[in-house]
Parts: sequence; structure tokens; C-alpha cells
Amino acid sequence: MGSPEFIVNVRKKIGHDPLWLPGVRGVVFDEDSRVLLGKRSDTGDWALITGILEPGEEPGPGLVREIFEETAVVARIEHLLGIAAVGPVTFPNGDVCDFLNIEFIARHISGTACVNDDESTAVGWFAIADLPPLRPGHLDCIQRALMFDGEPRFQR
Repeated sequence: MGSPEFIVNVRKKIGHDPLWLPGVRGVVFDEDSRVLLGKRSDTGDWALITGILEPGEEPGPGLVREIFEETAVVARIEHLLGIAAVGPVTFPNGDVCDFLNIEFIARHISGTACVNDDESTAVGWFAIADLPPLRPGHLDCIQRALMFDGEPRFQR
């Protein structure tokens, strides 16, 4: 799927210059407390399911959409985990972005995890003890979800 059309249009005007975008990230648990991860096709890294919100899109439904689009899993949002500024991130094509990430804890409702678009080369459920290498921010997000006490975290 790649970049949303609105970003492609903006990139035609600004090139690879930094862009501030609203993002969502989810720690999705299944009934066995495993975490849903995708292996990104752009970097080859294992990661939580993330996405960019469309103009006017609400964050919770946007994450549910991203989870389904990328993994064929239907999920339900359970909690707001936190909000964080992330970046700058430089993508392999040279695009630079900073994200206002809205992080959620979500629960698997139905669907079998599989690669459902071109953003991932693999998807799967991972036990906490068997997580593949993850970027520090993704690992931190999982750890905060495991210890969640009902209070969202806001980076300071």
C-alpha cells in the first residue's frame, strides 16, 4: 500500500523535507497474551503494527483499520497507552518524517494473522519471551502495555 495518496501529493511539492504526521501504533494481544508483529517490507525490521492516519480519521478506528489492512486481524481498542513524538525518521527512499504517535493496547477479536498488504513480508504472534529484535521504542511500548495501570503515558 505504501504512503497514503495525500502524502504522495505533499511529497511532490516538498520532496524529502521533514513532514509532521499523525501516526498510530498498537500493542495487539491475543488470548494467549502474545503480541502481533509485522516484518516491515521497507526496512526488514520486526515492528508493532503502525500507520498514518488519513485526514480527518479518528485514531482508534484508524489503528483498527491499519491492523486489518496489514494483518487481516480484526481487533478492538482497549486502552489509550500513550502519546509520543517520534522522530525524525528517515525512510529508505530518503523521506524524513516526525510522527505524533497515538499508542493503544488492542485485543484480537477474529481473523488469522497473515500478510495482507505490501507493507509487511511476514506477520505473526510472538510470546513475550520470544520477541524478535525490535527498535527500542517498540519494545518500550510493549513493556508499558504489559505494566499498564490505566494511566496513559505522555512523553515529556
